[in-house]
Amino acid sequence: MDDQTAGGGRERRATAYRVVLVDDHPLFRDGMARLFAYEDDFEVVATASSGEEAIERIRETMPDIVLMDIDMPGIGGIEAIRAISREMPAVTIVALTVHEDDDTLFEAVKAGAQGYLVKSIRTAELLVLLRGLALGEAPLTRGMATRILKEFARDRPIRGEPGDFPAVAAAHGTPTIPAPVTPGIDPATALASLSAREEEVLSLVAARLTNKEIAQRLVLSEFTVKNHLRNILAKLHLTSRTQAARLLASLPTRSGPVVMGPSGGDRS
Repeated sequence: MDDQTAGGGRERRATAYRVVLVDDHPLFRDGMARLFAYEDDFEVVATASSGEEAIERIRETMPDIVLMDIDMPGIGGIEAIRAISREMPAVTIVALTVHEDDDTLFEAVKAGAQGYLVKSIRTAELLVLLRGLALGEAPLTRGMATRILKEFARDRPIRGEPGDFPAVAAAHGTPTIPAPVTPGIDPATALASLSAREEEVLSLVAARLTNKEIAQRLVLSEFTVKNHLRNILAKLHLTSRTQAARLLASLPTRSGPVVMGPSGGDRS
């Protein structure tokens, strides 16, 4: 199987989750690709065997989900997670590894992983946890989530605010986005940094539409809407959709992009 692309199996849904598999073992990588080939709501768009290659493939494909091994040649999984989280915050990274120790778990979460699963997980549970991403759930087994929350509650060096650790934030029920980092930023300047699609999503959020309704209006998957919203909040240095809606309402009325209905196609 090609290390760059993978496919086959059932016909894909239009809203299938686009996945990049990163693992230095071809047998495991190919096996995972075959597993997803039988699921119509997942599409493997690329594979990689190292952290460096993973970054390149993710830049090329901009997937919804990255399944990242930890021990690999080159920069390795943790550094790759950190680099991808900084450069492409809309991409959801889930560590998939043999390591079950606390140190590796906490290091991956601190680097930006929004989920952490061990390779001994059952196939059915893996798929359920990944599908939970569309509902804002972190892909963590109960045991892993408990260990993270216990660590978060302790006064230890890893401890920080929920926004510092996406998986912890999700476990707390808060948005998995960065906390405000630029107090006093000019709202108009921040809004000008949004793409046309992000402006459309924000205008519909301000109109009190749900993610499902936004997805239907813009002909997108709910997962894609959530990614756009997370990007919007990161760019505006906010922590909730309510704050974003209030920010938009506080500014003078301005002409925005025309929001296309289902017949208008997807501009994302």
